[in-house]
Amino acid sequence: MSLDPDQTRTLLMRDLRSDWVRLQTLLVLRWLAVLGQTVTVVVASFYFGLRVELGLCFLAIGSSVLSNMIAMTVFPPNQRLHDWDAMLTLLFDLTQLSFLLFLTGGLNNPFSLLILAPVTISATALTMRSTLILGFSAIVMITLIAFYHMPLRMRDGEMITLPPLFLLGFWIAIVIGIVFLSAYARRVTKEIHTMSQALLATQEALAREQKLTDLGGVVAAAAHELGTPLATIKLVSTELAEELEDHPELAEDARLIREQADRCRDIMRDMGRAGKDDLHMRSAPVGAVVREAADPHTDRGIEVLFDFAPSEGGQAAQPVIRRRPEIIHGLRNLVQNAVDFADNTVWIEGVWDAKALRLTLTDDGRGYPPDLLGRLGDPFLRRRKSPQNSAKRPGYEGMGLGLFIAKTLLERSGASITFRNAGDPFLLVEESGARRGAVVEVSWPLDAIRVADQEAKGPLGENRQIPV
Repeated sequence: MSLDPDQTRTLLMRDLRSDWVRLQTLLVLRWLAVLGQTVTVVVASFYFGLRVELGLCFLAIGSSVLSNMIAMTVFPPNQRLHDWDAMLTLLFDLTQLSFLLFLTGGLNNPFSLLILAPVTISATALTMRSTLILGFSAIVMITLIAFYHMPLRMRDGEMITLPPLFLLGFWIAIVIGIVFLSAYARRVTKEIHTMSQALLATQEALAREQKLTDLGGVVAAAAHELGTPLATIKLVSTELAEELEDHPELAEDARLIREQADRCRDIMRDMGRAGKDDLHMRSAPVGAVVREAADPHTDRGIEVLFDFAPSEGGQAAQPVIRRRPEIIHGLRNLVQNAVDFADNTVWIEGVWDAKALRLTLTDDGRGYPPDLLGRLGDPFLRRRKSPQNSAKRPGYEGMGLGLFIAKTLLERSGASITFRNAGDPFLLVEESGARRGAVVEVSWPLDAIRVADQEAKGPLGENRQIPV
């Protein structure tokens, strides 16, 4: 079982940044800015003795207060802003701050560094278009106030100004800060967002696999519980049909009962209703679990070969492991990937000793692209389409999501996973041997997934009700 590609792409690849920002968050930040600006202007004027245009400064600060009051009156507290609305809000803050800096010395004011804040917020929460608009606006405004501003003066008329070289360096530092911090913040936020989307897909895949596992347990338990009564009904109805040959109508009823018993048996093979959890479904030998995971992909025209054997120090019998949904679904994704890219054969080998269990999946395809080996398992890892890939997997758009889900689920079960290529990249295909493609090694500490000997050999107990 795997996620539907179209459904996954629709769910995870759409731009979810359009309604990320709450208006309340921006209003709180603006109130903090108003408080900081008011305290700074008052302290600079009355404590440090700077000649500041208090009227114009408080006019600029008052514009922020007025906009906040209007927004709080018009919109509900939980209002979420669309990308364009949030961009305009931050552009207003950027303009208000630039005007305040114009009144207080331009780049000679050390607080001009705060012009980085709106652009950084945009980089973390808005789209690339909005971030570019705000970044360009910030650079234009910081450049304008570098040349045009009201000078800072002390009470005695002395002008406070930095040397031209320092002003140039400060302007360059702010411009670099706008570009670098916004790019860095956007990259980090994008990776976090991408990871959260991929984890959402992983959780959905695990939930579906859990449902299938529970359904399998229900069916097995129902078949186990109803097997004896159905067999008895079939036996008795058969005997009645033979004894009632002289009464055709009654004999026909007996045969109908037998047919319906057979029908019940067939139905139980395909579906079940909420009933009891079959404890026999909780664990199985490692070979059975691996074959169950690979079963959906064994009839796709690629030969899948299995080999399970102990290494030195390992018991001859296969370890009995827990049939956890994350193990089954993770292995299934790895097998699907191997079958998709194999030419003819996929080898699945299991080796165990007293401490560890290792599964190795090898195919005879082209292997992993060497430039992506170090990034395999990252979500939404894209590679430019080529005619060869399109022919190999028609309609497939490589997002790296399948390998990420497999890696995440298996690591959740305690496994460690490595990816490599079996073939030598400097040899021709015919010189590389049969096993020349991609190799995935999955290793578990045996204690992490093995069922205890007493639990495996002892009585399992009575089947228990599944919570509904």
